[in-house]
Amino acid sequence: MRRAADTSRRTAPSPTVHAAGTSAVEVRRSSRRRRTVSAYREGDRTVVLIPARMSEAEEQRWVTVMLDKLAAQESKRMLGDGELAARAGRLSGQYLDGRARPASVRWVTNQNTRWGSCTPAEGSIRLSHRLQGMPEYVIDYVLLHELAHLLVPGHGPRFWSLLESYPRTERARGYLEGVVAADRLPHLPAARGE
Repeated sequence: MRRAADTSRRTAPSPTVHAAGTSAVEVRRSSRRRRTVSAYREGDRTVVLIPARMSEAEEQRWVTVMLDKLAAQESKRMLGDGELAARAGRLSGQYLDGRARPASVRWVTNQNTRWGSCTPAEGSIRLSHRLQGMPEYVIDYVLLHELAHLLVPGHGPRFWSLLESYPRTERARGYLEGVVAADRLPHLPAARGE
């Protein structure tokens, strides 16, 4: 990732490519910006604004954080069932050679202990509404997981070999495990006056 030169008043662009290769990321450093980091979409690229003093490692970390935040905000603009089915079709084509062809893909509100489910005999896939608002790569992983069940019902080696081609499997699984762990933490009562 290349960095822009430090400037006192204006920011200099630093075009880079997001690791997933889906869109260009432009990092703009500013000596006037002290602590805050922000990001927004501008056409087909993402602009990330950071303080000039940040190290390259901090820059890379913040770019990843901000891309995930934007993705979560965008996925909150709820995908309808039709869009979800189209997404499943694209994922099947990209990662499963188009072999998984669900008859239906839809959001459901009655799955509070699972992220998704699949009924191979019917070709139906259901995703929990709790996924809405999570980063796109997490939703894609759960969709791909359920698509793989259309081809292999259990969780044996053949099943997991189907998911090896999705590059963010481990990260998505870690994200979901973190959500589950956070739900298990004791919730502290709010401080008085809040």
